[in-house]
This record gives sequence, C-alpha cells and structure tokens, in this order.
Amino acid sequence: MKSVLKLLPAVTLAVGLALPAMAQQPAPAQPKAPAAAPPKSSPAAIAAAKEILQIKNATAMYQGAVPGLVEKTKIALTQQNLNYQKDLNEVAPIIAQQLQGRQNEIGEGMAQIYASEFTEQELKDLVTFYRSPLGKKLIDAEPRAIGLSMAFMNSWAQNFSETVMGAFRAEMRKRGKEI
Repeated sequence: MKSVLKLLPAVTLAVGLALPAMAQQPAPAQPKAPAAAPPKSSPAAIAAAKEILQIKNATAMYQGAVPGLVEKTKIALTQQNLNYQKDLNEVAPIIAQQLQGRQNEIGEGMAQIYASEFTEQELKDLVTFYRSPLGKKLIDAEPRAIGLSMAFMNSWAQNFSETVMGAFRAEMRKRGKEI
C-alpha cells in the first residue's frame, strides 16, 4: 500500500499536467483509427525523417521489441497452459529467430509519421539542426535533463502531496473530524 501511495503523487501530477495541455489542443477533425497508416509522404521527406531518427538513435527504443514480445507471449501462454511449459520454452527462441528484424517496421512507421507531421523542408532543417553543435548537445543532454526533470517532478509531487494532506487534515479538524 505504501508503494502505491508513493506513486500516487507522480501519477496525479502527470495526469494534472497532461489534462490542461490536452484541453488546450483543438479536437481533431476526424477520429483516427489507432493503427491507421499515416498519409504517404515524399521519398525525400521519408529519407530526412529516417535520418533524424538515426541521428537521435531511435532504434534504441525498439531494438528489443521482438524478443520482448515473444517472451511476453510465452509467459502468457505458459500461464494458460502449464503442461506445455517445456515446449513453449523451446519454441520461443525459434519464433524469436523467425521474426528477427520485424522491429524495423517500427522505424519505418515512425519515419512515415514524422514525414506526415513535418514538411520536407522542416525535416531537412531539423537534420541540419541536429547535426549542428547545439543539436548534438541537445541529443546528448536531453535524456539526462528529462530524467532529472522527472525526478524533480516526483520529489515535488511527494512534498506537495504532504502539503495537500496537511490542508485536508486542518480543514477536517475544523469540522471536528480527525483523519
């Protein structure tokens, strides 16, 4: 229970920060299907998008997707079919080998999405930026800055949740109720 209470401030903060941002965004003209393919873009735009993803080392995000999904599926199937545990353990590496490389579909999809969200010129400008000293510094420093920012937000949320709890207790005391 304590671990859930420790996560609550961070989750509350994340939701609290996300909702106003979502509310400020205009509603999309038409709802999109979650797995819908983005509109086709020019080959040059897709090439620039792929270059951006390569510069940002985006493959690190999904390089273990195939073995991870194979393992997750094996675990689910093992839980449902305990008698087949030995067979499922033997079959999993075979399936992982058969499907090796399919994670590259993620990179292709990401490039299509980038190419549909930015113009060809914007993508080329981004490539130029990411190759500049400042762009390289951003790529190097951003993960650390994001990690430190998340740690700060979690710490702030934990401290602030104690302030909120104190305010609730004070107001409830005024009503003659201890919590």
